[in-house]
Order: sequence, then C-alpha cells, then structure tokens
Amino acid sequence: VHLVESGGGLVQPGGSLRLSCAASDSIFSVNVMGWYRQGPGNQRDLVAFITRGAGTMYVESVKGRFTITRDAVKNTVYLQMNSLKPEDTAVYFCNTFPFGNDYWGQGTQVTVSS
Repeated sequence: VHLVESGGGLVQPGGSLRLSCAASDSIFSVNVMGWYRQGPGNQRDLVAFITRGAGTMYVESVKGRFTITRDAVKNTVYLQMNSLKPEDTAVYFCNTFPFGNDYWGQGTQVTVSS
C-alpha cells in the first residue's frame, strides 16, 4: 500500500477538518504530492499540490481556505480545510502530481452538511 488517507468526517458548514496522507518513502521523497477530490457524479480533480521545496498551488475554489503541508520526517502530507462549504463534500485522495494510476488509495470521505 503506497498511500493511506485519513481524517475525513461529517462537519457543519464553516467547520474545519485536517486530512492526513501517509506515504511510502519511495513515493514521498521524490515527488510533488497532491490532494484530489471526487464529488458525487463528478470526475476526480486536483485540489492542491506541494513540491519537495514546499511550494504550493491551490485551485481557485479552495484558495484562502485550504492549506497543504508536508512532513518529511513522517512521510505525511496534510490538508487543513477551514471554512468548509457543502460543495466541498467529496471523497478526498492523495497522490503524486501528476498522479500515478497505481497509487490511488481508498480516499477519505468529507461531508459538509448541517
């Protein structure tokens, strides 16, 4: 197993969650890492990525609300999600960027609802 996501759950609009992705060293140490999400009936889309040098990119819809970080000691990528909206409801996955088809994990469900 290369990537294991955790931290999802049910949260009210305006709430926060922190997602974690534990990665194997062979993947984490050499790659740009990203978070993706797939909402109901939607395709799987990139949300954010972080380079080995901690440079970051966010899609417009999450700018100012989400923060991606990486911990090189723990081989873990995090996604701090604040001010959550119902449209953020999705299964969230981590993967390399660009993604590797063999690396998809089970994802973690995030549901934003009152």
